[in-house]
This record gives sequence, C-alpha cells and structure tokens, in this order.
Amino acid sequence: MDINIIYEDNHIIVAEKPPKVPCQNDKTGDIDMLTELKGYLKEKYNVKNPYIGLIHRLDRPVGGLMVFAKTKFANTKLSEEIRTKRFQKFYYAVVCGKPKENKGQLVDYLKKYGRNNISKVVSEDIKDAKEAVLEYECIDSIETEEYGMLSLIKVDLKTGRHHQIRVQLSNASLPLWGDNKYNKTFVKMRTWTQIALWAGSISFKHPKENKICSFQLKPNAEYPFNLFKL
Repeated sequence: MDINIIYEDNHIIVAEKPPKVPCQNDKTGDIDMLTELKGYLKEKYNVKNPYIGLIHRLDRPVGGLMVFAKTKFANTKLSEEIRTKRFQKFYYAVVCGKPKENKGQLVDYLKKYGRNNISKVVSEDIKDAKEAVLEYECIDSIETEEYGMLSLIKVDLKTGRHHQIRVQLSNASLPLWGDNKYNKTFVKMRTWTQIALWAGSISFKHPKENKICSFQLKPNAEYPFNLFKL
C-alpha cells in the first residue's frame, strides 16, 4: 500500500487512511495503518523499531485524515488533546434523505454490543450507556433516480463513540449511503457498497510547538461524493 503522507515532522505524521484498511492489526491479518507506517519509518530513517502511536481511530470502512505520534511524548500530548476535547474532527457524509433543518445537533445515549459489533441508541439510564453528541450542517441535497434524495452533510463530532455518526444519523432518519449495518436499504443488498463517510478535517495543538495544526482532505471523487461540489 502506498501511503499518502499529508504532513510529517519529528513528532507527528498526518496520513490518509484509505477505506477498508484497519487502523491497527486485527484478527483478519489484513494490511493496516500502524504496520504500514512503521515500515515507512524503517525504510526512510533506516531504524529497526521506530515508534508509532495510535492517537484516534476510524472505523474500517471509513477513509480520511488521521494523525499518529512519532514519540511517546507526542502520544501523551495528543492523547490529552483527545481527552480534554480540544482535538477537533470534521467529517463529510452522504446520507439518504434531507435534514429538516440545515444545521442541528444530535444528542443521544449509545450502548455498544460487542458480540454483533454494533451500537444502539438507548435511554440514559441503561447500564453502560454513553452520551453521544454531534453537530451537522447540510451542504447540498440532490434527487437521484435510484436512491431518492441524497444529502451531503458536514459533521462536527463532539464525542467519540463506537459507530457514533452512523448510529446517530440513522436514528435521525438520515442513514449513511452504503452503510450495511444501519441503513435498511443497504442491509438488504447482497452486494458490497462503500460507506459514504470521510474524515475530512482534523485540528489539534502541536505536541511540541505552541501552535494549532489544521489539515483538510476532500473525499475521493467516487459515487456518491462525486454528485456534489466540494
């Protein structure tokens, strides 16, 4: 896999995670971002065991921007950005339907069910339920012959829950295009489809320098993203 390095210095690497590639090694044994980045650092700097730290995750089907730590110090600092909610992440998503309001906020409580690898919206008093908050803005909507109304929205993720964007939007009757877990239209399909969710922007304080780092990356020009102007 050819890694698209967006930015690199002595402390961090910002890279594009392709869809279908896991963030780290899992039981499938498929190629993953951490392993590939470690190989990249080995070759570039001729070191046997370079450090690479996973700061945040993207679901396997989701593509887009990720930042990785090159030192334990950077890992600690960036993890603190996540913990204190200073780390900002924006996503592009194509949903089936059109939001009633161009801008809005979704607040739900989610519970993860590990056996089926899904999450569900539950009441606040359910054991292990966690608050999930996101804000969205509708950029454009288009009527299609095959799927009806599709909308491109920008999502500001305020919390980081399992499958959060997918679950909350589905619960709001705005399921993601291509989602075979939470969109009933695609659950029924036998053919595989690529979920229309892309991590398009990240912003955080640099672990060593006292400055805010911001990076943007538009989705690949594939259906259904190519229906919209970005």
